[in-house]
Amino acid sequence: MEWSVIHMECLGCRIANNIEPNLNIIYENEWITCVLDIAPFNEGHTLILPKRHYLDVDEVDPQTAYAIMEASQMLSIVLKKVFKPDGIRICQDGGVFNDLTHYHMHLIPRYQGDGFTWGEPLHPDGAENRLSQTRERILKALIE
Repeated sequence: MEWSVIHMECLGCRIANNIEPNLNIIYENEWITCVLDIAPFNEGHTLILPKRHYLDVDEVDPQTAYAIMEASQMLSIVLKKVFKPDGIRICQDGGVFNDLTHYHMHLIPRYQGDGFTWGEPLHPDGAENRLSQTRERILKALIE
């Protein structure tokens, strides 16, 4: 791995490249490292981090993106086998919502009644009333 694509001040880079102490790595390959979250929502809560530094999904190169998705599929199978959850939540936050400031995907075993909910917006803006306009805006941007 080239050190030029790793930011030593980035905690995500240090985790992904096994520089941080006491990591619970459950899988890694040339592009990614998968570790147990240190503050798991449920047992088996896993983070998938690229070894190169990226902030958002739109920055990730295709080979790394493929490795992330391949690991998410493989580990979802394993989490289902080991923990018998009712489902798996796969998510990631970008931009200012990326608290690690390094791209990472969460795999979270879910159980009915576990209290982990999809929250309603605090300030709804009526987006459900503009679906056709929203679609047109996105289609226009795709061809620009």
